[in-house]
Amino acid sequence: MKVGTVREIKNHEYRVGLTPESVREIVAHGHEVLVESGAGEGIGAFDAHYVEAGATIIASADEVFSSCELMVKVKEPQPNERAMLREGQVLFTYLHLAPDPEQTADLVKSGVTAIAYETVTGKGGSLPLLKPMSQVAGRMAIQAGATALQKATGGRGVLLGGVPGVLPGKVMVIGGGVVGFNAAQMAVGMGADVTILDRDAEVLERLDNHFEGRAKTRFSNRATIEQMIGEAELVIGAVLVPGAAAPQLVTRAMLAKMKPGSVLVDVAIDQGGCFETSRPTTHDDPTYLVDGIVHYCVANMPGAVSRTSTYALNNVTLPHVLAMADKGWKDALRADPNLAAGLNVHGGAVVHPAVASELGYEAASLAAVLA
Repeated sequence: MKVGTVREIKNHEYRVGLTPESVREIVAHGHEVLVESGAGEGIGAFDAHYVEAGATIIASADEVFSSCELMVKVKEPQPNERAMLREGQVLFTYLHLAPDPEQTADLVKSGVTAIAYETVTGKGGSLPLLKPMSQVAGRMAIQAGATALQKATGGRGVLLGGVPGVLPGKVMVIGGGVVGFNAAQMAVGMGADVTILDRDAEVLERLDNHFEGRAKTRFSNRATIEQMIGEAELVIGAVLVPGAAAPQLVTRAMLAKMKPGSVLVDVAIDQGGCFETSRPTTHDDPTYLVDGIVHYCVANMPGAVSRTSTYALNNVTLPHVLAMADKGWKDALRADPNLAAGLNVHGGAVVHPAVASELGYEAASLAAVLA
């Protein structure tokens, strides 16, 4: 099979779909790998490294798109990339379709088979291809929030860890999953006063046992959020509904309860955001103010630490790439229900139920697609 990867073109996106080490594995399985020239420069992997691994370097993205059968990316295809997709081709990448009707319509129109990293499942309903980027984003959320809290960047002028004689900053983490756990770990490590909110009693118990009092836990509901948001200097939005748009848990009215210069970091922005006042930003211009509250809503946070993120992502995506290359995508999905859960769009139809429900499509039957 011809497997391809191209340079990511989203704003300040430096990750790449395949590392040279992944290319070496794919080639060892007897497949051809096409890499756009310069695709790996953002992680310090140059064309010579890919050639040494066995790849063929292609001058332009459109040549890779037109030649490869399986396209491996990181971020969702941008409009000009979507125009290059075709029926019979497989796209394997992050898609986040629920809040993006234009992308969904383009994928449906193209006839491509689109498999989304973020809905591939694992044991116990876990999301193993989303997990490493959630770990990165959770940890980065505290770095970004701490920077945004500085007066020079528009914040309140608070040091999260405080100093002797001055109280530490208060951090409120909404959601105790992978993002929330990693954000809390970083915030606790910096010496902040941390509280994690979640609606799952088992999650709260696990977090409480892990942090042993270094972070507090509370059950998440509207009353708790309204009370705590007035106390917090930094609020991390870390909620996720797989495949669907994120619930908006912080309303604009709640901003009036916050201290001026406090910071909201919306890690759920890829899925539409969990704050009513959220809108996607970029690493070029990461923050904006609403009612005196700083909002950080960068939609590709892990792209800033591209080398760490790319290698962490390839660790979990490569086995699926090899399975689809070796068996063909349909047999690979038949053999692995967890990979099959990643199928979002195929042959002009939306397959994933949550995406279809969110955007008003009639979901095609996965069983019928794979029959």
